Amino acid sequence: MRPAVKKESSASGVLSLGQLLEHNPAPTPALVDPGLLPASGILFVGGEPKVGKSLLVANLALALASGSSRAGFTIPQARRVLICQFELPTPQFAARLAPMRKPIGSAADSSLLIDTEAAGHLLSAPRGLDHFLRAIRVAKAEVVVLDPLYSTHDQDENDTRAMAALCQTLLRLRDASGAALIVVHHVRKSVGRYEIGSAFRGSSALHAVGDSYLLLVRPSPQIPTVELRFQFRYAPAQEPRLLSLDASTLWFEASTSKPALPHARRKVETPDVHRALEAAGSARFNELRQQIMSQSECSRRTAQLAIRRACKEGSIVQDNGQYRLPL
Repeated sequence: MRPAVKKESSASGVLSLGQLLEHNPAPTPALVDPGLLPASGILFVGGEPKVGKSLLVANLALALASGSSRAGFTIPQARRVLICQFELPTPQFAARLAPMRKPIGSAADSSLLIDTEAAGHLLSAPRGLDHFLRAIRVAKAEVVVLDPLYSTHDQDENDTRAMAALCQTLLRLRDASGAALIVVHHVRKSVGRYEIGSAFRGSSALHAVGDSYLLLVRPSPQIPTVELRFQFRYAPAQEPRLLSLDASTLWFEASTSKPALPHARRKVETPDVHRALEAAGSARFNELRQQIMSQSECSRRTAQLAIRRACKEGSIVQDNGQYRLPL
């Protein structure tokens, strides 16, 4: 009777520990190391406008397609990559890729593919999703770049339900195609020093689907250097790193400089809440929280706790959904 029970449990999808380890002896290696892009994973790349998100993602696409380790990332082997970009006309995008191609020669010529008809198709519409799935199958892509995310949908990015629905569409695209996704997305206007995944617009929904997050920050507007900050779901934490842009090749390369160490995080006190309210006069909870985060460079939770503590002490007053100082 024991073999029959074993067969029944396997058929029902229930596995013993021994069966689980037998069928899954080791995790699939990442496509970009260290752990930046898991196999069939989703990587979100974000930053302020003009910081170099699209350039870095194009670098990653070329590195993946050519199987060459560049920009400080290790590429274990070449992959077929499909780029769906919505910001540049095709001739201008070709002009951007041309100087990037020179350092690697023809290594990516047959494995880097571009969807020249991506514009106008929305992931949030069934016909649009079908278009991208067809393009992925034609390209036989193992990695798909979506640049930027907001051009693939017509939803309100401040609406959690709308963003959750969009994220489910990203999961359907990934699962139906079997490809890993690199998604370029914008961040909120004001981002704290310690924020990474939570800095992305619609972050509460994105956190449910992203495997890793890469945030680009420009330490100084005078030099072509960006700081990369990482957040991983499965891989070990990584220290921030600096990349410098070669203007002639449009490739980012590892910088010899080191990122500046962040200031020690401090507790937000009631006077900090007072200063935020003095500047605004009165504010709703989200507005006050954001003001505190901007002034104190603290996390969202720290700002929330400071507001609640100030209310409990009577240092600030909540009146009809607005927070203000006592009269």
